[in-house]
Amino acid sequence: MPWLECVPNVSEGRRPETVAALARAAASPAGVALLDVSSDPDHNRTVLTLAGEPGPLHAALLALYETALGEIDLTLQRGVHPRIGAVDVVPFVPLAGAEMADAVAAALRLAEAVAVRFDLPVYLYEEAARRPERRRLPDLRRGGFEGLPARLADPAWAPDFGPPRPHPTAGGTIVGARPFLIAFNVVLETDDPTVARRIAARVRERTAGGLPAVRAIGVYLESRRRAQVSMNLLDFRRTSLAAALARVRREAEALGTGIVGSEIVGLVPEAAVLGALREALALERFDGDLVLERRLEKALGK
Repeated sequence: MPWLECVPNVSEGRRPETVAALARAAASPAGVALLDVSSDPDHNRTVLTLAGEPGPLHAALLALYETALGEIDLTLQRGVHPRIGAVDVVPFVPLAGAEMADAVAAALRLAEAVAVRFDLPVYLYEEAARRPERRRLPDLRRGGFEGLPARLADPAWAPDFGPPRPHPTAGGTIVGARPFLIAFNVVLETDDPTVARRIAARVRERTAGGLPAVRAIGVYLESRRRAQVSMNLLDFRRTSLAAALARVRREAEALGTGIVGSEIVGLVPEAAVLGALREALALERFDGDLVLERRLEKALGK
């Protein structure tokens, strides 16, 4: 059976005990590897990275939904990150040996099961979308949890599965299939979120002159008293980590500020890191075989 990656984004990043319960639930079925758990209190969000065959992943995600619906009440939850659900978005990503069709099939199976078992409205997105206007995640999440009742009442935005009304505390959920995505955030020197929003508007793909395959928002981080440009790199081969960072730095300097650091949320493909390093150092040739430890592993047969 092919292996898939799944990266559920859950609307909780401030209560460690709840995050731990979510992680335990996701890792409970045999055959599922919990590779990473990344939480952020300002975004009030946790990103889990799972890998496994479709069957065990399906069981893990149902356990995650059950725990999340018991622990998270969106009428009490706030954060700077947009969200419509307790389990906000669940993308499947094909790994080596898998095809996008495998990821789409897993998404459809989960979407139907979640709608029936938990009485949740479910939207499908990206490669699993049934309508072209529903491919983009920001379009599905527009209005957030608070605007979800009005959106679901519109026949044009009826869910793909489940009832045309939100769950009272868990909202809805978005399930789909996509290629690798890198969540990449840059923290600015300024504490002015208006500056971050202006930079985000300049770098995102949908703006003329923006970076290809980049989505971006500007937010304020209460815990750090800084503004942040939060980006999704949809294709690191079109816009690399180095290129995204350089563009944000350039836009920040044009607005009279700078950057203090960056972060990757979740996991990242090795090729993206090697590519960024090659670009940053202007190396004419660089790949994994130039890394000492990699050569030693090969020599030792590891």
